Amino acid sequence: MANQTKIEQVIKALREKNLTLGCVESLTAGLFAATVATVPGASDVFHGGLITYRSEEKVKLLGIDNEEIIKYGVVSQHIANEMAIKGRKKLGVDICVSFTGNAGPTAEPGCAPVGRVNMSISSKFGIVELQQDFEGLRNEIREACVDRMLDQLILILA
Repeated sequence: MANQTKIEQVIKALREKNLTLGCVESLTAGLFAATVATVPGASDVFHGGLITYRSEEKVKLLGIDNEEIIKYGVVSQHIANEMAIKGRKKLGVDICVSFTGNAGPTAEPGCAPVGRVNMSISSKFGIVELQQDFEGLRNEIREACVDRMLDQLILILA
């Protein structure tokens, strides 16, 4: 499994740099955390995550202002950044990743198209923003998000 090798690289780099990781997930609904947990001893560096699938949970669990969700849209880089920033503080980690997007199968008029994903990485060094339009079925899009995030973490931890 390609993700297995990638997550092992990420865990190893975090250990070597004495950094901790957390996540806030919307469309991936815990898939990133579940992927991290496949590595024995991941708890050395992975503190956990929050699943904020609905906008109400983003408000309640993270303290994101509902007016920001209305203004920018729940699938936006602004909300992805807020999720990562607030998640890093809430989880007490060095690095927090976030995912928000539309995995389909449908898109409401005026909303993000199917496959549109905004991701963010928050650390003391700032924010890394990732927006991508994925193709495929619902779960293929979710898996592609996790894979893309692992690639980005490998790059920044190198």
